[in-house]
Amino acid sequence: MPTSDADHTSAAIHSPRLLLWLVAIGFFMQTLDSTIVNTALPAMARSLGESPLRMQAVVVSYALTMAAIIPASGWLADRFGTQRIFLLAVGLFTLGSAACAASGNLNQLTAARVLQGVGGAMLLPVGRLVVLCAFPRDQFLDAMSFVAIPGLVGPLIGPTLGGWLVEYASWHWIFLINLPVGIIGAVATLKLMPNLQNAGLGRFDLGGYLMLVVAMVAISLALDGLGGLGWARTLVALLLVMGLAALAAYWLHALRHPAPIFSPRLFTIASYRVGVLGNLFARIGSGAMPYLLPLLLQLAMGFSPVEAGMLMLPVALASMGIKRPITRLISHIGYRRVLIGNTLLLGLMIASFALMTPEQPLGWRIFQMALFGAINSTQFTAMNTVTLKDLEPVDAASGNSLFSMVQMLGMSLGVTCAAALLHAFNEWLGAGSDSGQSQAVFRASFVVIGLMTMVSAAVFWQLRRDGPKPTVHQNPADLAD
Repeated sequence: MPTSDADHTSAAIHSPRLLLWLVAIGFFMQTLDSTIVNTALPAMARSLGESPLRMQAVVVSYALTMAAIIPASGWLADRFGTQRIFLLAVGLFTLGSAACAASGNLNQLTAARVLQGVGGAMLLPVGRLVVLCAFPRDQFLDAMSFVAIPGLVGPLIGPTLGGWLVEYASWHWIFLINLPVGIIGAVATLKLMPNLQNAGLGRFDLGGYLMLVVAMVAISLALDGLGGLGWARTLVALLLVMGLAALAAYWLHALRHPAPIFSPRLFTIASYRVGVLGNLFARIGSGAMPYLLPLLLQLAMGFSPVEAGMLMLPVALASMGIKRPITRLISHIGYRRVLIGNTLLLGLMIASFALMTPEQPLGWRIFQMALFGAINSTQFTAMNTVTLKDLEPVDAASGNSLFSMVQMLGMSLGVTCAAALLHAFNEWLGAGSDSGQSQAVFRASFVVIGLMTMVSAAVFWQLRRDGPKPTVHQNPADLAD
């Protein structure tokens, strides 16, 4: 059971609302920095002397680092205390933000984003653990719903704020705005956050963890190599084989280890098994869109950063507005039908952006963006709830951690695949390796990603046939999508 000293417990009890605000702000900064960079990539590229189509490392490094750190965050909090790890997370996130703003080239910026991602990866899991321990069970749903709301606001304002800062200040301010928030967060953590620990904590499965990290990084780097980074084909093949070998080694390791990070027992639950795999592959398409759309609008259609950011608002607003109707839809026709049909619709919606042209009326563009946001939100909510709904309490922590890792990994692979397609079509269609101006390059990329997403509907076909559900309970974690 978690333990804490009396002073910290008292602080948590006497300031529950302030504690929630602290966790919520941490979640807000994490989600904001997942989206605020996308609109600024062309400006960053010009400043650093790079091609806009080679800037995917700025996004991938952050998401991939978060995917790699999330599995260890819960154990670290249990071992060293929630206050210490949350303070470390805030400090690393703030330090990484300062390093991003001071970067003079792409390699430095990518390294700084890794540091920022290490901190960002621990903010929500540790904050969620504190809320779980500090609030009675009957108040937990309301508490987590409060914490999750800023997770919706971050992606809502991220692209617009990023475009505004680039156009009226400089891209460096995208990261500098985190510094005062980080300093205030560190002081608040010392005053408000209880230092909960788990006295009966077992040993960390370091071997299994390293295998998973090697697998994720190697496969991601191999896909980047396929995207035209100039690597020798032999190196790309070796990285891909090494990643797959590390993944297979982890599975064999988990079968015999008494306490693996992620037990193979999780995959005996049919809905969890299908949900995790479906999330991974369907999120490749969804994860590519926040990267591709700002590039399309600025490089191929001539939009300013502010205009491109503003046009992303309908996506976020529709995502929020569709949340409650989704639960009624799932209750009425069941998960299987919703996920199969909506995944096909999502793929078609992604492919439809190949038809976007500068001459189209603004109203049509807004409608297309909003419709994509609604369909994408439906996908996330259905995938998230079907994945977690049948987990037993004993598997909840491990299953949720693996699920969070897969979410971030899917986003990372989405950006990696999108960048690879842009490079490939840029060469095949003769658009020039650095201009990225050809709409044909983006059209081909959107069509391929749409087809990839539609194929992932076959994963959800494996769900058992289900009839109408009496109730679908909204998980607070789903609100973050």
